[in-house]
Amino acid sequence: MKDLKGLYSALLIPFDENGEVKEEGLRQVIEHNINVSKIDGLYVNGSSGENFLLNTAQKKQIFKFVKEVVGDRVKLIAQIGSLDLNEAVELAKYATELGYDSLSAVTPFYYPLSFNEIKHYYKTIIDATDNSMILYYIPFLTGVKISLDQFAELLEDEKVIGVKYTAADFYQLERFRKRFPNKLIWSGFDEMLVQAAITGVDGAIGSTYNVNGQRSQEIFRLAKEGKVAEAYELQHEANDVIEKVLELGLYQTLKEILKVKGIDAGTCKKPMKSFDPAKLAEVEKLVKDYNL
Repeated sequence: MKDLKGLYSALLIPFDENGEVKEEGLRQVIEHNINVSKIDGLYVNGSSGENFLLNTAQKKQIFKFVKEVVGDRVKLIAQIGSLDLNEAVELAKYATELGYDSLSAVTPFYYPLSFNEIKHYYKTIIDATDNSMILYYIPFLTGVKISLDQFAELLEDEKVIGVKYTAADFYQLERFRKRFPNKLIWSGFDEMLVQAAITGVDGAIGSTYNVNGQRSQEIFRLAKEGKVAEAYELQHEANDVIEKVLELGLYQTLKEILKVKGIDAGTCKKPMKSFDPAKLAEVEKLVKDYNL
């Protein structure tokens, strides 16, 4: 199994006013992640990439462009989950052919599917590609909850190498870590990175790492080394940033932070609103105060 441990930016995607991908802007975002944020990899076409607002052609465009720009410089995980299983399989095959290091798929949402239906969804994707799979568990958005015993069933497949765990249930996370010591766990909540690191996760995947990667890497390193008080001091700073970003609008503000730094991060895809220019001074202050 490839070494996929570490911190991954859930890659932001710049769009123009018509909802088309701004490839040159995307190139700048990628380079910033690699050269400035110092991330270990990119999680492509996840929630932070506004994936569920995109058509299949746009998703493929992003997968292809990111791989062309990155090459083998950092690790790449392709989030291919979709309510349309045929699309998920198509994207999984495409990303595998491009050379992505692993697939990931969100649990199917909206419809109240049974666990057996969810299990069939993952098995279908894996069987079609023979690539590794990272479960994307985000119950507060999907409404899908998975028990430890159900995780155990999914993880019986050796191709299922771990989970992106975006949940605040740290008791379940601790139980997961103890029960599945040979599987990988990536924390999905940027604001709880210290707690997740202490619990024993192998890495993290988050949207704010696009702009706050170096501080986040230091938080993770210190927590893993047992320097918890020092890690918490940096987590306090990171959470100050996160709190302000959430107040102003998550994806809009992260893109605006990148713009302040000279990167063409574009706008969000409709129906998401654009950033309120009247709030620009607050973003500039955030960048300056926290050295983003």
